[in-house]
Amino acid sequence: MTALLPIGPRWRELFESFEHTAFRLEVRDRYNVPSEQGPLHRLLVEHVEDPSWLDDWLVEIRQATDAGRRFRRVRVVSLPLSGYSRFGLTYSRYNNDAGEDIRYLARDDAAGLPDFDYWLFDSRTVARMHFDDQDQLLGFELVEDPSLVVDLNFQRDAAWHRAITRDDFAAKHLDQR
Repeated sequence: MTALLPIGPRWRELFESFEHTAFRLEVRDRYNVPSEQGPLHRLLVEHVEDPSWLDDWLVEIRQATDAGRRFRRVRVVSLPLSGYSRFGLTYSRYNNDAGEDIRYLARDDAAGLPDFDYWLFDSRTVARMHFDDQDQLLGFELVEDPSLVVDLNFQRDAAWHRAITRDDFAAKHLDQR
């Protein structure tokens, strides 16, 4: 493993400098993100949906989309959905409305895909994400091995091919309240 880089200026630069596409593969059933704790509790316990906590990210997606750049994501999830996965599925409609195409893949259909999260920018720059045992993001490593970058492009395409749209997945798996 190369040096683990902190979430900071270099991380931000990846999102600001990509020219065409940013793809994320998510394979964890839970992420421990401080900014999500309140909205997660409000949705799962109080049944209150308020997307305002996503505003900065949604603006970034809209700006990128308006400039002709694309965000795509595949979320690999276990079934039945955990509370965290229901939370992500509920709020992903706002991402999609802003221009990010989020798709879903049941874990049972994800055989052969990587067991780690990564962002792939313009099919050439990989940021492999690392998490601790409490599901908190520790940092990322830039993958420079060309053969691994090519493999992760292939894995992106395989995941995208198997995944279904957020709306189709939600219609099958999300409790409609």
